Amino acid sequence: MQRLSLTFSPQMHASSRVLHPATLASAAVLSLVFLGLLRAKRRAKLPPGPVVYLNIAGQSIVVLNTAKSAADLLDHRGGIYSDRPQNIVASELMTGGLLVVFGRYGEVWRRMRRAAHEGLNNNVSPKFHPIQSKEAIFLTHSLMVNPTAWDRHFRRTAASAVLSIVYDIPTLLSEQDPKIRLINNFVERLVRAAYPGAFFVEYFTWMRYLPAWMAKWKWDALEQHRMDDEMFRGLFTDVKNRVAKGDYRESFCATLLEQQDRHSLNEKESAWLAATLYAGGAETTSAVLAWFLFAMLSFPDAQNRAQEELDAVVGRSRMPTFADYKSLPYLRALIKETLRWMPVNPIGLSHRLIEDDYYEGHLIPKGSIVIANVWALNRDPEVYGPDAHLFNPSRYLDKEGNLTVVVAETKDEGHHSFGFGRRICLGRYVANDSLFIDMASILWGLSIAPLADAALPSADDCVDTGLVIRPPPFHCSLTPRFADAPGIVANTMELLV
Repeated sequence: MQRLSLTFSPQMHASSRVLHPATLASAAVLSLVFLGLLRAKRRAKLPPGPVVYLNIAGQSIVVLNTAKSAADLLDHRGGIYSDRPQNIVASELMTGGLLVVFGRYGEVWRRMRRAAHEGLNNNVSPKFHPIQSKEAIFLTHSLMVNPTAWDRHFRRTAASAVLSIVYDIPTLLSEQDPKIRLINNFVERLVRAAYPGAFFVEYFTWMRYLPAWMAKWKWDALEQHRMDDEMFRGLFTDVKNRVAKGDYRESFCATLLEQQDRHSLNEKESAWLAATLYAGGAETTSAVLAWFLFAMLSFPDAQNRAQEELDAVVGRSRMPTFADYKSLPYLRALIKETLRWMPVNPIGLSHRLIEDDYYEGHLIPKGSIVIANVWALNRDPEVYGPDAHLFNPSRYLDKEGNLTVVVAETKDEGHHSFGFGRRICLGRYVANDSLFIDMASILWGLSIAPLADAALPSADDCVDTGLVIRPPPFHCSLTPRFADAPGIVANTMELLV
């Protein structure tokens, strides 16, 4: 294994061995620059090999550029690579250490993670199909009625589906619904707080001990936690009251309540576990749908082949359902390719090493920040071939057209976009199901084409929201594929009301 060590060596006062403030400021700037390089719009694999070691102001950072190194460390040694870097404001103050996606590794985190797995695994996820099917029908109808607002429709359906699955909230008809706006506001505040350099306390950690009346940033964070805790516990209590009355549908919160004794989660922990699912699910799903639309415009042959498959399997007298899943291998490959080709979180979320470790003869010290370069892994030409930069769903099909995933260390996903080890995406099975029925419904009912007078922008100009990357602003034409499509969609929707 080749080793690259890029070291920034801070000067310390000999008497105190404390980093000089100027050094800490430099470290903060370098951290931001490094993060920016990794999140650059087109990410080349960092030289020279599978693992890159850096040292910035004494902080060891390890970047994993191959599937093997990521799996060796984050999957196979997950017990010591499952912590997250310290984030005082976002993880500790604003969320009380209870937002699983940012939470530190420990007993509470393990209990919450176990409860999430049992409530969302591939044996349980089919119970949410009725919710997802309804959302897909509403989405397709919305795109037919007001196609230019496709981004708003994607954001609405992603948020509404997650809220229905988690809290048993009926389908929300607008992305401006107060429930969506309140929780989206929470996510936006959290992302801003978690971004490196947002607060000096992350570098001058002694500031965490300042009383709130002396530090407005701390006062604000604690006040936001109080309001958010009240909101999420209120949503959880609503489900609890409906369960007590026997007036409820399947939902993640209902499952938590049924298994509360088994998981030993108190109501606050349960409420924040549910909040994690929304924070991690709505924005990512809507971003994937946006990239799907962008890909259909950029690679029209893929759209045509998927629609030919839908016509052969589903026909034009009804909309697709989950019963069609196994008969649509190309569409399932197209979903995998969307997630591979443009991972919405190209460097994932950082892991933190709990204890010293050795990899291929090299020491990785305790406390190292470990980053899986998902972009490089998903576009590795040695794995995906010389066309790894292109959108090609057929890479997942054998000669007979059957779906076959032969990509090692991807847990049968065919890509690395859901993360690694014990930090793998909590809702990946639910997410895959939502993407299947949404994309199937859109491709069945609509033709996606560029506008005659509007050039498609380059994917290089993608928009980094801090949580995900989204396509650059673009316009397209969404029109019914055949004359009966709008009527079939409208009639199907009426049956659900």
